[in-house]
Amino acid sequence: MKVGFLGVGVQKAGTSALDAYLRTHPSLCMAKVKEVHLFDDDQTYFKRTLDGYAAYHRLFDPLSSTQLIGEITPAYMYWNEAPRRIWEYNPAMKLIAVLRNPITRAYSQWNMQRHVGIEPLPFWDALHAEMQRLRDSVPFQNRKFSYADRGFYTGQLRRLWTFFPFEQVLLLRYDDLRREPNATIDRVFDFLGVERLPPMPPQQAHVRPYAARMTQREWDYLSSVFEFEIHALERMLGWDCAEWLRPPPDLAKDA
Repeated sequence: MKVGFLGVGVQKAGTSALDAYLRTHPSLCMAKVKEVHLFDDDQTYFKRTLDGYAAYHRLFDPLSSTQLIGEITPAYMYWNEAPRRIWEYNPAMKLIAVLRNPITRAYSQWNMQRHVGIEPLPFWDALHAEMQRLRDSVPFQNRKFSYADRGFYTGQLRRLWTFFPFEQVLLLRYDDLRREPNATIDRVFDFLGVERLPPMPPQQAHVRPYAARMTQREWDYLSSVFEFEIHALERMLGWDCAEWLRPPPDLAKDA
C-alpha cells in the first residue's frame, strides 16, 4: 500500500496541528513520526531508497480499516528535488500545502531557530546574512536559515504543478486553519476522499513564546521583499492577500 498523500508545506504554517487533526481519522494512517524527510534529504535519498522504499513503508502501520496512508514533511514544497522524487514514487500522490503570510512565517522560523539554540543572530542581522548563508550551502539548499527564501511560493507551486495536476494539489490558508479549523479540515477530508468527522476541538502544536516582537524596520524590509510576490500569488490563486501586507499593531519600535 503506497503512501497516497503528503502534507508538503509550508514550514511554520500549522502543519503540526494539521498532522494532529488527520491522526484522529480512523480511515487514515499517518507515519509513526511527523516529518519523515525522505524526499528532501539530498545527501542520503538514494541510499535510503535502494531497497525500493521498504524502509519508508516501515514507518507506517496501516490497519484493515485504513483507506489511505500519508505523512507531513513541510520542507517538501520548498525543496527543489522533492516534487520529482515524489512523482517518481507515486504520480497519483495527493498533496496538501498550507500557505502563511511569508513575512510572519519568516519571523516564526527565526524564532524557532533561536528557541532551539541554532540561530545566534538577531532577526535583522539574520535576514541580511541569509543570502551569504544560502550561497555557503551550495550545492545543497539551506534548511536552517532560509527565512525569506522559503516564502516565494509562486515558484514552488509551479514546480509542484510541473509534476502534479491541479486537482491533486490542495492549497489551504494558514489563517483559515487557525480561525475555522473544522471547516478547513472538512476540505481536507473531502480532498482525500474520506468521511468527514464531527467537529473537533482546536489543535495547537509547537506554540513557542517569541524572543522579541518584530520591529517596524524588519516588517518594512520584508514587506518590500515580498510585495511583488504576494501580488503575484493573488493573481495565480485568485486569493485576496491584502491582509498580509498590513502591519500588525504590536510591532516594536526600532532601537
